[in-house]
Amino acid sequence: MRPHSPYDKIPDVRDGLTREERVVLFVLHEAQKERPGRNVPTAMLWGRVCEYFYISPEDLSAMLARLGARGRIPAGHAPDKPPP
Repeated sequence: MRPHSPYDKIPDVRDGLTREERVVLFVLHEAQKERPGRNVPTAMLWGRVCEYFYISPEDLSAMLARLGARGRIPAGHAPDKPPP
């Protein structure tokens, strides 16, 4: 892990993503390539993201929801609870 920078939480002017959001999306993309056609469990993603920087599981879930990185529910499966 590299030391924290005050710029890590400032959105980039090009796309509005922070460094942390960019890392999460990169790690998610890499994990999706390893698991074609299958969802990436949040716990697996969290472990890999923590190799770059620490984020609580709750904050990671909130970031994924904010970024729209929610999995699709396969046909015939009902969600555990309705989305908010």
